[in-house]
Amino acid sequence: MTAFDQVQLHTPRLTLRPLREGDAPALFEMFSDPEVMRYWSTPPWQSIDIAHQLVARDAQALAAGQHLRLGCERNEDGRLIGQCTLFNLVASCRRAEIGYGMARTAWGQGYMAEALDALLRYGFEQLDLNRVEADIDPRNLRSARSLTRLGFKHEGHLRERWIVDGEVSDSDLYGLLRGEWLAQ
Repeated sequence: MTAFDQVQLHTPRLTLRPLREGDAPALFEMFSDPEVMRYWSTPPWQSIDIAHQLVARDAQALAAGQHLRLGCERNEDGRLIGQCTLFNLVASCRRAEIGYGMARTAWGQGYMAEALDALLRYGFEQLDLNRVEADIDPRNLRSARSLTRLGFKHEGHLRERWIVDGEVSDSDLYGLLRGEWLAQ
């Protein structure tokens, strides 16, 4: 496996880089927001300790090549506004899942599309992935539009797949193939 702890990706407005201990307050602000977490697979964070634990676990996972989570830092002010991840990497099948989250204050400005474009480019070009998958709550129309704009195809619907804080929800599955990505 490739170590990911030195990966940095650059876009016109963002630097995607491994999370650092100093990111914990921004992560907590983001993931304790009920609106940000509305369609997430866990409830809103209740303690900043969760952010510190995530940063510590990520340092080990990145070094071991287990997943690639990068913080989305806005170039203009150095503020962490989101994160995006390639996880469940299956080297033998050249497949991964993609996940992402962004602070509500940064919604609707195209930052996530910019970040995911860079992450997908890295996945297909550097990691030689053949397929990237996404699992989203079908009610998350913003996420569905983002994936579709990136070229993902809706591939399935799983009923009552998640139960988060007692709420049962479905999943929509999306996939993007290397050939489709290269053809764009």
